[in-house]
Amino acid sequence: MADVGARPVVAAFDVGGTRVKAALVDRDLDVIATVTVPTPADIAVDAGAALRPVLDTLRARAAGTTVVGAGLAVPGLVDDATGTGILSVNLGWRDQPLGDELTAAFGLPCAVGHDVRAGLLAEQRVGAAAGAANVLFVPVGTGIAAALMVDGRVLRAGGWAGEIGHAVVDPDGHPCPCGARGCLETIASASAVARRYAERTGRPVDAADVAALVRDGDETADEVWHTAVDALAAVLCTTLTATGIDRVIVGGGLVLSGDLLLVPLRRAVEQRMTLGRRPQIVASRLLDQAGCLGAAVLAWDAA
Repeated sequence: MADVGARPVVAAFDVGGTRVKAALVDRDLDVIATVTVPTPADIAVDAGAALRPVLDTLRARAAGTTVVGAGLAVPGLVDDATGTGILSVNLGWRDQPLGDELTAAFGLPCAVGHDVRAGLLAEQRVGAAAGAANVLFVPVGTGIAAALMVDGRVLRAGGWAGEIGHAVVDPDGHPCPCGARGCLETIASASAVARRYAERTGRPVDAADVAALVRDGDETADEVWHTAVDALAAVLCTTLTATGIDRVIVGGGLVLSGDLLLVPLRRAVEQRMTLGRRPQIVASRLLDQAGCLGAAVLAWDAA
């Protein structure tokens, strides 16, 4: 039972392959309490039972609040309407009733959505998509996925919309876990940038190291970086031409490189866009908070 006079909040969970970012968030999307924990090993058995201790920790950190709902943002293929995790290779579930599991464990109304689509909702409310009706949100991190908003409506297609990371750029390229070769993720993701530089030099690095090497004039780093940018631009242009979207929000770890990524990406897109509206390409404002705040949006919208 809610405490009389207590501040209403929702519990928001952004579940990744290695960690869960969770928060209590009020209706204005102000964060009241946060916690980050390793992703529970048993989350593919029962997500609600696995995340209940996280909810308990949040509640203990936020006296004077009452939790009125919960939102869960997860990667992979997600059916938002039914709250089902259709498939997550990294987390190990298939056709898992995530929403039902959370509702049973929490005793609260719970909403489930794809992490990138949820992130776009948060960017629309309080971030870089505010005031826009046609938006492509593209976090570039360990993988690449996208969320699309056309005429103010987020495209879901039963959970299948937005998998641009598996658009084939180089049919003879590196094998992708999806079964194809040369997918965008194998060339332009942060993990691919690091892997491709290491393959050429024998030096273990991460994407931030490669960005620093580009700034220092390293020729191999420059080649790897600009191949990634060109691949990303090619897939973006196809997506933009098909949808008419005119704002692209780039998120994920790679956007932390700032203009090193955005300036050549804008130029490459401009050179390729022979037909259609030239998009505004900007950085995410919410960065690594987008998924968690998006989960809060899902919860409040369902409340």
